[in-house]
Amino acid sequence: MAGVPPVPPAGAPPVPPVGALLRRHRHAGEPLSCVPVAEGLLNRGFRLSTTRGTYFLKQHLDAPTADRATIARQHRATQRLHALGLPVAPPLPDTTGRTVAVVDGHCYALHPWVDGRHRDGAQLSTGCSRRLGTLLGQVHTALDRVMEPSGPDGAPGVTADDGVCASADLQDTFRAIDELIRLARAHRPRDSFDALAEHRLRERRRLLAQHAHHRPPPAAAAGWVHGDFHPLNLLYRGAEPAAIIDWDRLGVRPRAEEAVRAAAIFFVRPGGELALEKVRAYARAYRRATGADRAELAAAAHRVWWERLNDFWTLRWRYQLHDRRADPQFPAVSALAVWWTREYEAVSDAFAG
Repeated sequence: MAGVPPVPPAGAPPVPPVGALLRRHRHAGEPLSCVPVAEGLLNRGFRLSTTRGTYFLKQHLDAPTADRATIARQHRATQRLHALGLPVAPPLPDTTGRTVAVVDGHCYALHPWVDGRHRDGAQLSTGCSRRLGTLLGQVHTALDRVMEPSGPDGAPGVTADDGVCASADLQDTFRAIDELIRLARAHRPRDSFDALAEHRLRERRRLLAQHAHHRPPPAAAAGWVHGDFHPLNLLYRGAEPAAIIDWDRLGVRPRAEEAVRAAAIFFVRPGGELALEKVRAYARAYRRATGADRAELAAAAHRVWWERLNDFWTLRWRYQLHDRRADPQFPAVSALAVWWTREYEAVSDAFAG
């Protein structure tokens, strides 16, 4: 997540219109219980139990992706990927064959419930890291097969929100840093988080000034990607992936950047370092699965490094949206940008060596 953060859903989740939805899904049975699912920052999910089984009920709220046509496109993609044998959980069609229900102005979709658990990089062996890279590579190559072309002459075009940090004016970034420092210093009651935030922001300003000449050009190539590939969007049964979920950010973006960005989330340690041996195994498997060469991964790693230097989404949530759900991510995320700068060559070699 880079650039201006989306507005998260506020307050406790209301009870969804289960009766109206199940009348459209008569095959799903009668409702027994509907319990909110804790994970998820942008949309709402519920574990729906009925007389015929357990389902995942999703309420789409993230404004850029919550319209019916966009959701239906995501659904078609997962149906096609499922037909190719990839671990996804396509939505269940209602009695008319539709997968998106609009009730009281909100879009809902009913999915099968997938029993599984999330696993971060610390819980993945080197072999599992390798399989993760292969899986993401298979997703990217399969999306090339199942998605319609986009852009002039049928060529994929980069979506509008891509490359924000790579193309941003540094003066805009410095103004954002100054504003966040002001908000952190004024925050009451002031605590250790505010002190760390101010320290990291000043540190980041120095790093950006020092490395301004390393600002990368925009990516030259793009393809269809999941858009939000991270541990909370992948369910495991044992050591094997059971389902890739939450396809809301499906879009056309630089594919290798998604691979690097995912690794930076999966394999970051609490102190902000990357588990480079796991990154290396993952990246080699991804390159083999997609045919991407080392230069492409090296360039992607450089762009994501620059993106991380310019990205303050967790602090924007805390200080501008007054939402603290992202606070636990800040210490490792902010430390990673500093560590990555110091260990730039080693990180580049892990992705491309």
